[in-house]
Amino acid sequence: MSDIQIKAEDVVRAAELMTALRREVGKAVVGQADAVDQALVALVASGHVLIEGVPGLGKTLLARALAKAMQLSFARVQFTPDLMPTDITGHAVLDFNAGEKGVGNLRVNQGPVFTNVLLADEINRAPAKTQSALLEVMQEYQVTLEGRTLPLPQPFIVLATQNPIDTEGTYPLPEAQLDRFLLKVSIGYPTQDEETAIVRGSTHHQAGNQLPLDRLEPLLQAPQVQEVQRMAGFLRADDRVLDYAVRITRATRQWPGLAAGAGPRGAIALVRCARANALLQARDFVTPDDVKRHALPALRHRVLLSPEAQLEGRSVDELLRAAVESVEAPRL
Repeated sequence: MSDIQIKAEDVVRAAELMTALRREVGKAVVGQADAVDQALVALVASGHVLIEGVPGLGKTLLARALAKAMQLSFARVQFTPDLMPTDITGHAVLDFNAGEKGVGNLRVNQGPVFTNVLLADEINRAPAKTQSALLEVMQEYQVTLEGRTLPLPQPFIVLATQNPIDTEGTYPLPEAQLDRFLLKVSIGYPTQDEETAIVRGSTHHQAGNQLPLDRLEPLLQAPQVQEVQRMAGFLRADDRVLDYAVRITRATRQWPGLAAGAGPRGAIALVRCARANALLQARDFVTPDDVKRHALPALRHRVLLSPEAQLEGRSVDELLRAAVESVEAPRL
């Protein structure tokens, strides 16, 4: 897409595709509308998502359903304490059959990251050394093995899950890695009606615990996803909207109760999410509400609570909401 000007009908068509994708994911994921919307925003913005919630709330189901609803390659890595970096990125082996006169050549065995959608399940159960194997993958969409740089398939998105309450056998994610997630999505308990629907769907004509993915039909192919992603990058964003995202991010650095605020990647994430949200709403321009809507998921993993706030039982989301509300939105 070389022309910066986007046709309104193209935006509407892209929004209709994403609405159909949301509807398809909804066949498997009951409720959790905010989590589904944020996952779609991350997909459109070509960003990675960290999904946090207690066991049994559908974190893995959301990731699997999103992958199943698209004609994209999918790989899952179950993170464990003994997982090695090469188990994720791959490794090089000496292949004597490929060499001449018994010298041998290095042959690269690609790891599970060479896919379109990577599910990093229970990512905080692996040590920092293994988690750091994803840094280059998530930032530069490539893997370096034995001096060779190998690009990843496009589009590429990491959907990682973690349990916030089970601390035994877990490792905190390095801040550098957390910063590479576009969004941190919190999944909460369903309503009573939603929970009844979940129980009904998971027990009717089903003997085991298989995920309800059989009814999902793949809708989008890789070129369509890439086109939607490129289109989002060209949506009009007024300088006042960009300034609003920067002011929100800077407000977190001096807010009482936050020991560390978000860096420049926070403002970048806000603008990328705002553009993606505008496209999902079939608009070719970004509003301040698009920025504000995703302030919490885009910033909650980029700030740190102060020890005093922790002792007082304050939460990151509570302080972030106050910081965001303190910043006046521009009138366009």
